Amino acid sequence: MPDPFAIDDPVAAIVMAAGRGSRMKAQSGNKTLLPLMPEAPDPAQRRLLLMEILDSLPPGPRGLVVHHGKQEVMTATGHLPLTYIEQPVLNGTGGAILAAADFIRQTDCQRWIITMGDVPFVRPATYRRLVAGLAFSDMVVLGFCPADKKQYGVLEIDGETVRRITEWKYWKDYPTERRAALKICNAGIYAVRREALLAFLPTLAASPQVVHKQVDGQMRPIEEYFITDLVAAMVEAGRRVAYLTTEDENETMGVDDPEALAAARALYRRRNRR
Repeated sequence: MPDPFAIDDPVAAIVMAAGRGSRMKAQSGNKTLLPLMPEAPDPAQRRLLLMEILDSLPPGPRGLVVHHGKQEVMTATGHLPLTYIEQPVLNGTGGAILAAADFIRQTDCQRWIITMGDVPFVRPATYRRLVAGLAFSDMVVLGFCPADKKQYGVLEIDGETVRRITEWKYWKDYPTERRAALKICNAGIYAVRREALLAFLPTLAASPQVVHKQVDGQMRPIEEYFITDLVAAMVEAGRRVAYLTTEDENETMGVDDPEALAAARALYRRRNRR
């Protein structure tokens, strides 16, 4: 049966692999290079998180955003046709996109995927579905519906469109009924039209948020940029932002602490035994 979401033209991708992964505790390197099968004798079979993602993306140019452990990431992926994009300062997901501005301008693909380097189980078909949604929208947000929303950002929707993405620090104070109605969490993975992305990069660059983070043992105010603000700007300007959800919440599992890494490795082993 033909794939209804088959892609004919190349799709460009930005993969964010710049962060420290501070919640990985004992892990000092770049967490996107952590293996899913560390016990495998053949290095190629150990399946790095980052390689799983790169193998699942649709064919097309890839920009890899690097900073922490930059050299080890470049060494591990040097055999691949990638463009390395240095994020000079770790200033948020939006900062990674701003760092990729030249790559976006110089890459003549009309459809783009933005994804993270620690979410290894997103299926190729899901990326294709995201891209297919750009036939009717300027941007498509990937969501998932977990049994426990924990502290994820959530999508506030109106029919088939996204009105806003609301972070936990805000929605946690909503009335009980309103909180219960918020079913879809933000996976942090997007498809976007190049024209819309370029049109709203200046708006994103002009919209830093001040957050307080621990730096060298002290809490300091830092300016960061967030892709969710890019979504908000598009919605406010009347651009159509749609969403789709995964059938399995494990597909959007992020590896951001030792417990999540152990769960991801167990899931990978189960799937490969099948």
